[in-house]
Amino acid sequence: MLDSLSDKSKHIAIGAALGVFFTLSTTAIVLAAKGSNSKTSRHLDTHASANARRRSSISDSLSRMISLPKTEQENLIRDGVAGLIGNTPMVRIKSLSDATGCDILAKAEFLNPGGSTKDRVALSMINTAERDHILTPGNGSTIFEGTVGSTGISLAMMAKARGYSAWIVMPDDVALEKSQLLEKLGAHVEKVRPVSIVDKNQFVNLAKRRAQEFGKDDQEGGSSSEDPKKTGFFADQFENLANFEAHFTTTGPEIYKQTQGNVDAIVMGAGTGGTLAGVTKYLKARIPNLKAYLVDPQGSGLFNKVKYNIMYSPTEKEGKRKRHQVDTVVEGVGINRLTRNFAMSEGSIDDAFRVTDQEAVDMARYLVHKDGLFIGSSSAVNCVGAVRIARELGPGHTIVTLLCDSGHRHLTKFWNDEYLAKQGLDVKDVVDNLDFIV
Repeated sequence: MLDSLSDKSKHIAIGAALGVFFTLSTTAIVLAAKGSNSKTSRHLDTHASANARRRSSISDSLSRMISLPKTEQENLIRDGVAGLIGNTPMVRIKSLSDATGCDILAKAEFLNPGGSTKDRVALSMINTAERDHILTPGNGSTIFEGTVGSTGISLAMMAKARGYSAWIVMPDDVALEKSQLLEKLGAHVEKVRPVSIVDKNQFVNLAKRRAQEFGKDDQEGGSSSEDPKKTGFFADQFENLANFEAHFTTTGPEIYKQTQGNVDAIVMGAGTGGTLAGVTKYLKARIPNLKAYLVDPQGSGLFNKVKYNIMYSPTEKEGKRKRHQVDTVVEGVGINRLTRNFAMSEGSIDDAFRVTDQEAVDMARYLVHKDGLFIGSSSAVNCVGAVRIARELGPGHTIVTLLCDSGHRHLTKFWNDEYLAKQGLDVKDVVDNLDFIV
């Protein structure tokens, strides 16, 4: 901090600290001299010793502050909300590690300011759009996105920080608290019935059309970097490769640094596929023997795409689907089409595992009971996958996964016992072992 001050200011700061030092020293000496042979003297001696320790602590702190490199001083303070994104901690999940004999590590992405790993994606997409002069901060432009929640929340947060508006289109069957949070962040929320991607009113398609409609009036007048017009920007998280780049340039390098490259396997689910592709591509280029695994919820076609190169799920068969979209209570992962972001992982994924809804629900309850971790549905899927891989590889290995978000935005669905029971799931008050993973 002192490196950013002028020499004169430095001298004033140091002089003030030394003044406190000498004042406290003088006071202690005078008081001690007045009662050196009495009970008061003993009290003052103790008081003087405490002051001496305090002065020593102040002096040490000041010395450390003066000697701290400027780059480290700057890292102590983050610049705005964007500065809070990334550099999330890695946690060893004790119960899972102890039970499997492996170190199961999870990157705590729920500690991003918007509460999920999608903060990285939102920041990357907005930065890219600004760099390409598609968006100009503060000019009244609106960011449009189709999302089941987390990306929309992250975009709404960053939109406020950069002076934009946010228009979020989402299925009407997602957890209620997601739309409530979006509205509190100032976003316009449009809910639609879940339909196939081939339908023009599917939530992603509708968000794209809304962006195109928004920009028409301003496009007629033209725009320039000198006189930028407000625009409707479709973020397009599924196809926008700024998603992949966010994880290739931040999440992957952070994992490598935190583990010092000592990773045997990485495992996670995929929605847009950007996280899986970005992290895997980065780490595999540096850890030759690393294994990468996809974990996929019920109804998603990605499992079969990785295993058999066929985008198909048996639950898509006529009359078999129980719920809309993919056939799962899990939100945020699972899809039935191949996105540009997921395609970036081609040749990098070694195998895939299916995770049932029951396994995901039980894992979430197990981690609350054993570790005090309150996680969301996609995080639970990841942890089931991590245990599967640990059992397959055997004790002594290190497996890394992500805790994408917490359970706070899943209260009305994934953490709603009544809702889960209606879906035919067995909801237990306490899950105290891992026997539910088959």
